[in-house]
Amino acid sequence: MRLKEKVALITGGSSGIGLETALLFAKEGAKVIIADINDEGGQQAVARIQEQGGTAGYCRADVSSAADCEKMVAFAENVFGKLNILFNNAGIMHNDDGDAVSTEESIWDLTMSINVKGVFFGCKFGIPALRRAGGGSIINTASFVAHLGAATPQIAYTASKGAVLSMTRELAIIHAREGIRVNALCPGPLRTDLLMKFLNTEEKKQRRLVHIPMGRFGEAKEMAAAALFLASDESSYMTGTEFLVDGGITSAYVTPE
Repeated sequence: MRLKEKVALITGGSSGIGLETALLFAKEGAKVIIADINDEGGQQAVARIQEQGGTAGYCRADVSSAADCEKMVAFAENVFGKLNILFNNAGIMHNDDGDAVSTEESIWDLTMSINVKGVFFGCKFGIPALRRAGGGSIINTASFVAHLGAATPQIAYTASKGAVLSMTRELAIIHAREGIRVNALCPGPLRTDLLMKFLNTEEKKQRRLVHIPMGRFGEAKEMAAAALFLASDESSYMTGTEFLVDGGITSAYVTPE
């Protein structure tokens, strides 16, 4: 098993990419902590992992809260003795996120608090735990829109994912000699509740699909497989990367220098 004897903390682990990753990490031998604000979903995820013979625990945590992020890391160490893998995955894509003119300040602030501050807080409290464990892997969920911008306006989300990408690069440089790897997972458009609620008309869906060379939305399970690679020792010489798993969309629209 690729994550045997590892302890992994996954934020936003009750649904979408987080849930699929939690299930896969557990199958690969990791003890998994699911952090979320959805208590019912988090407990159901733990039950699913236990049903498949894995080990998991749930910790309620709002990633925009420093105290909650400190608590979830402490939970991992108190319950499972250490922390080896931190997947800063929790995020939002608000339906009222549009262009710079139409987007309200409250939507901007909420998006930044969860998508950017949540990654910062995860790293702020997670990195000392990884040091105590002798190193490990941090995976931050960014997005292809950090490279391209979005066909359907979502200014706060796009800016937030650009910030995650920049933060990932800097953290990777700072902590490389400590055995702590930091990489960004950059999904393309996915068939998850998060995106489908935002692309809530067929017209919006087609505006995305027309740009994807593979002609389909990605699946959360495909992102989980990519996260597994970044979490495992198979990616031991990778840090500071932008791991694009996007159906070819960035290759189609980014002009080589």
